[in-house]
Amino acid sequence: MANTNITRTCTAGNRRKWTWSAWIKRTYIGTEENLFTGYESSTTYTELKFNNVDQLQFQNRISNTWSGELKTNRVFRDTNAWYHIVIVWDSENTNSAAQRMRMYINGVEESSFATRQNPSNPTDSSVNWVSRPLIYGSWGQNSIYFNGCMSHIHFIDGTVYSSSDFGETDSTTGEWKIKTSVSVTYGTNGSFILKDGNSLTDQSGESNNFSAGTGNLTKTEDNPSNVFATINPLVGSNLMGSTVIFGNGNTNVQDPSGSASGVNPYFISTLGMPSKGKFYCELKPNSFSTSSGHGIGIFRTSSGNTADITSSSNAIRYIFADTSIYISKYGSTDQSGLTAISSGDIVGMALDLDNGTLQYYVNGVARGSQITGVSSANDGYDYFFFANLESSSSGRYGRYYWNFGNGYFATTAVSSAGTNASGNGIFEYDVPTGYTALSTKGLNL
Repeated sequence: MANTNITRTCTAGNRRKWTWSAWIKRTYIGTEENLFTGYESSTTYTELKFNNVDQLQFQNRISNTWSGELKTNRVFRDTNAWYHIVIVWDSENTNSAAQRMRMYINGVEESSFATRQNPSNPTDSSVNWVSRPLIYGSWGQNSIYFNGCMSHIHFIDGTVYSSSDFGETDSTTGEWKIKTSVSVTYGTNGSFILKDGNSLTDQSGESNNFSAGTGNLTKTEDNPSNVFATINPLVGSNLMGSTVIFGNGNTNVQDPSGSASGVNPYFISTLGMPSKGKFYCELKPNSFSTSSGHGIGIFRTSSGNTADITSSSNAIRYIFADTSIYISKYGSTDQSGLTAISSGDIVGMALDLDNGTLQYYVNGVARGSQITGVSSANDGYDYFFFANLESSSSGRYGRYYWNFGNGYFATTAVSSAGTNASGNGIFEYDVPTGYTALSTKGLNL
């Protein structure tokens, strides 16, 4: 939802009792991002946000004075996981002042707070205020955006619910998951949106539809039940240039001007693959300097140390933009004299860890011969898709748009999806037989 929000103007509802539930996935850390805002003015509002040190804050402000606040002690920095967040405002609660503001994370009520200010009984929130907006994805109408994903957003007007009304524990895995059959009373302003896809049509039966505010709401296959790989922004500054920019749910990365001299940005998938399974992904290099050793491929690590990526002995790379175009396999040249890749070409990689092979494709056609000896059974390595940009102070630069199965390169949908017998992921070109997307479902096929 980068620079995107969705809104609905409320009618008169219950400003003293309501519940909000959503599944969210972060992409940025260390920056303030708003998930939910009931907005009257810049001095009177109710909000849920991640602050700039990654704590979760739920707070109510009236005429520039805080009238209720919860700020967690713990921080939220996992950019691969989906979090289920439920917040409750119940300011007329007489059982306990601590029950007037509540917060649940992945099925457990949060109890450890850096700041806890219970609202007085009663205190109005800025939610359900007649003719005022309810906003998801930003603070106010156009600032402090949430740069991540949202799914299954329930808003309940006039009733208090807990996380168990929206989620449940999987009896097999023990993981917290979406409850597909929710039985709640939504109330006057209640709604249920983003159930399956990016539709803003209310699924609650109350016809409280939302509308797009700013930006573009892009559908993603990534969801709480099947987490797809993205690019990991946490690999460390030593592997990233200072000018690197992430976008579109961490599926595109760019170094628009070249990093500081001596820093070559490396980008790796959030999900790793053990030495088994067959996986396919696509990426589109775009707007890159052609005089640099930019590379696309895989890397392996037995220690879990992402710094291994900088060693050629741990990587297979198609060097596609340099004076010499070749494939390097674990420190030695595997194939040479290949054709350069042009900006906008779509590169596919089919990694077979059952048989230890890797095949590159360019625009759906095999490029070079199949690389063998990539892996061996139970070899102790984890494998990651990766790419690098060879940057320097002389102005080398580039951009990668990845499609791990979401069906998009940045905000551009694939033109006509290829076949995929696994049914897992949407790609531009046909997925080779027996291969699947790199996702939690794909890892368990």
